[in-house]
Order: sequence, then C-alpha cells, then structure tokens
Amino acid sequence: MFEPTEYPFISLYLNAQANERGRDDYGLFVRQELKARAETFEQHTSARESFDRDVERINTYLEQEVRPSANGIVIFACSGANSFFEAEQLDVPIEQNRLFVYNQPHLYPLARLLEQYPRYAVLLADTNSARIYVFMQGRVIDQKEIESVKTNRSQVGGWSQMRYQRHIDNYHQQHAKEAIDVLDRVVRQDKIEKIILSGNEDTIIPTLRDEMTKELADKVVDVLNLSVKTPEHEILEATMQALRIHNATDDAEKVRRLLDEYRADGLAVVGVAATLEALTNGQVEELLISATMRGIRYDEKQIEKVMAAYAPTAGHAADTSEPRTVADELVKRAEQFSSARITFVEDESSLASAGGVGAFLRYRITDRPGGENVG
Repeated sequence: MFEPTEYPFISLYLNAQANERGRDDYGLFVRQELKARAETFEQHTSARESFDRDVERINTYLEQEVRPSANGIVIFACSGANSFFEAEQLDVPIEQNRLFVYNQPHLYPLARLLEQYPRYAVLLADTNSARIYVFMQGRVIDQKEIESVKTNRSQVGGWSQMRYQRHIDNYHQQHAKEAIDVLDRVVRQDKIEKIILSGNEDTIIPTLRDEMTKELADKVVDVLNLSVKTPEHEILEATMQALRIHNATDDAEKVRRLLDEYRADGLAVVGVAATLEALTNGQVEELLISATMRGIRYDEKQIEKVMAAYAPTAGHAADTSEPRTVADELVKRAEQFSSARITFVEDESSLASAGGVGAFLRYRITDRPGGENVG
C-alpha cells in the first residue's frame, strides 16, 4: 500500500470507449486538466518537477501503449516517490474521466469498479451439452465445454416406454453430473463466489441441482433461460443484469443484518470512526460502504482522533475534511490490515443511519467506541 507523500500523486481515471467516429474522447480532457493542475505548482520546485515528469510519462503511455479494445484506463503516478507508475487497461468502461492530485492514490473508484464487475461463473446446459464461462471485469477469463451422448428413439429400438425413459433419465443424470463436476473444479480453481445457471427449469436445471453439493448450491444467485448456443456478448449482458438485481437485494439484506447485529451489541460496528478503528485492528470480515461520496458522513473530530492514533507516516495524515480521502482510507485499511471483503451499497439511504459505513467483524472488540453522531 502506498503511504502519503510530500510529492503530488496523480490518480487518473479515463473512459476509453470509442465515440461515434470510432475514436477515444479522453485526449482533450487529459491535456486540459493536467495543464491546469500543473499551473497550481510553483515553477522550479520539487513538486512541480515531479508532476511534470509524471505528465510526460502519462502522455507517452497513452500515445504508445493503449490497446484499441480498452474501454477504461486507470493510471497512478508519482515520480518523486521512487518513480512510482502503475497503469491498468480495462475491458469495462469507466463512467467519466476524472483526475485527482493529492498526496496518495485515490483508490475508492477503482475498488468500486472491481466490485461492480466481479469474478463469477455461468453454466449453460441442456440435456446433452453444456458450456461454462468465468467472467471477470467484463470479459471471459476461462471457458469449458461438455458434450454428452445424444439420445433418440433409434438408439433404444423396441424397448418399452418406461424402460426407454429410464434409459434417457440415466443419460441426463450422467451428463448433469459431468457438468457439475467440471463446474466444481472451475469454482475451486478460480475462487468463484457467485454462479448463474441457465437452462430449461423443467428438465436440466432440477437435475443439475440434484448433483450439486450444498457448498456449490449456496453460490447460485440466479437461474436464466439462455440457450447453450447464446452468443458470448449476450450471455455477459444478461448475467451482469442478473447480478445487479441480485446485488441490490443482497445489499439490502446485508444492511439489515448489520444494523440488527450492531443494535444487539454483536459482531458489527457502524460509523466511520468505529469502522476505521476496527479495520486497522484487523477485525473486519466485510466492509459496507456507500457507493456515493455524498452518502458518507461523519464527525471530523472523531475521525482525526482515529487517524492520529494510527497515522502511518508522521506529518502526512489524511485530510479528514475530505470525504474522498476518508473513503480512500477505509478502502486502503480494508485491504492492508483486515484483508476484508468490500461491498459498495448502491442505495445510500439504506446506510444513512450509519453515516454510510459499517462492518461485520471477525471477533468482538472488548471496549467498543460509541458510534459517532451521523444524523
């Protein structure tokens, strides 16, 4: 994790989707915004020299290294801090071009983007074929195909209808078992937490479910009715929509459980100050945070106390008056100290009573601080 620095740290988020003429639109934004920010630093200072080197490196990267298929670009740069430079090209779009210059990277938008486009598996099946996809950040990262014996009446000759049906059912069950075995290996290998099934709910779906372990079945978030021949881009669109609907319902349930657990003095904290402290102590299992900055509210004095107690670098504590930097601190500590899952709650009103932030804990705090007044 990058700690605050005395040099300007650039965080650049770009929408790289092609316009109606098939070209990128971010170039003008980059030139205008970097020039405007550069003028806020005095000439011939170490800060300005660091910033100018970063601008040159960013322009070179954008001119020479961006692949045509990229839909989003994220760049972090701080030349004065050991020539730090990291860039990521994404297949998923970034909603709008944004530039942040501060003393540390602005991670909140990236963390939210990664949560919006998670790693998940899709199993499409009929009675004799199946396809498994693993999607992540809007693209396929793994794919499997399963083909089984096709059954028809010519294969069974004069068998009675009952015997014929048992024969067919056995084939279907064996096919389902093979598909689920492959899915199980993929889920374990790729560390999948969410699965979407697709197929006829009167035939193959019940058979697939019968072959699932409870652990695997608990990961299924929806069942669709897409054919195994559905084009990849249509599968992605339909499953992402299903995930969004599931996540909205799941978020509401998580917020309800969080508040119930907190009210019962259980394994939960609410409010920015208490959550920051629990994150730094490594107690947090899952961080819930508003998906909008306006949803994050707190008592600045309480946050200053927590920041001062855990400031990583003397003299470079985050500015507690800025919700953006406080949100970054929450995300950073979730990853750095707790290795906690992060859930961005889209409905900011549901977390309003908690100031837009709360957390489920691994273990209880002995002397839990009172949540700050967020009303």
